[in-house]
Amino acid sequence: MKAFCYNAGAAGDGTVYFEEVDRPKPKPGGHDILVAVQGVAVNPVDTKVRRGLVPVPADVDVLGWDAAGIVEAIGEEVTFFQPGDEVFYAGSLLRSGANAEYHLVDERIVGRKPRSLNFAAAAALPLTSLTAWELLFDRLAVEPSKASEGALLVIGGAGGVGSILIQIARQLTGLTVIATASRHESQDWCRSLGAHHVIDHTHSLSAELAGIGAPPITYIAALNETDHHWREIAEIVAPEGKVGVITDHETLDATPLKTKSASLHWEMVFTRSYFMTASMVRQHEILNEISSLIDAGSLKSTLTQELHPISIETLTEAHHLVETGRMQGKVALHGF
Repeated sequence: MKAFCYNAGAAGDGTVYFEEVDRPKPKPGGHDILVAVQGVAVNPVDTKVRRGLVPVPADVDVLGWDAAGIVEAIGEEVTFFQPGDEVFYAGSLLRSGANAEYHLVDERIVGRKPRSLNFAAAAALPLTSLTAWELLFDRLAVEPSKASEGALLVIGGAGGVGSILIQIARQLTGLTVIATASRHESQDWCRSLGAHHVIDHTHSLSAELAGIGAPPITYIAALNETDHHWREIAEIVAPEGKVGVITDHETLDATPLKTKSASLHWEMVFTRSYFMTASMVRQHEILNEISSLIDAGSLKSTLTQELHPISIETLTEAHHLVETGRMQGKVALHGF
């Protein structure tokens, strides 16, 4: 099979990011399914692993932690899927990724692909959808009910996670959803996804919130430049409020939250697969819920750029797009 190994440490200084190699098709066992990959998306985690900023096992030499495809074969313990099923998933950092024609993945972190989406649009969803869902409902403990009260501030609303978090919060809760975005096109994007208000995070968040007469900010999803916004986050979060963080930090001092008894919550989408937690199967369930919501028209794919085929050239282009830090929604690739 064709696979694209990455050049560890390649940081955009003229080095080649990928090498095409030929490998035997893997065979599934246990809870694994073998997927014939049809579409992949590129996320910041791909670029960070490539640059050596996120550690992975030495035998992980293929990137790609967002995929959609067709089940080719199943292990003896598989109960959720059969050959021929169309699936989507984010995979595990402990195993090589899906930038290959065939990929092994544990069925417990795989969901049924939305029937209404093509493979590229489906591949753009798993990692960000899982992150958004777990952040909102598991970490911040918001009730998935229209009776939910309070306001959610999504810092970095136009990015991959923000784009699906806005939709989930608007469709499944009663929260007032306030997103931040700096450019007119990204502000319009956030509104189209359902944000009640959009403010500019290049200005004072406190002043921007005051300008729209925002209610107390009970929940904050810090998705981008958290270090830069941290002082204001501590100022604007409501007493006994909750702050959710997904970005990397060498240090993050939670002391400013103490006076308000506000709590800090980390969300890492790979925690369940990394530690093989008892709740790992919850990702299978979440992805199936996302799939049903997509097919019902309640949510939409956040795909904004689609490249073809999956190759050294298109993978490199996608990495460059993500590393600009200005991506609206997601970039995905399809076909070999």
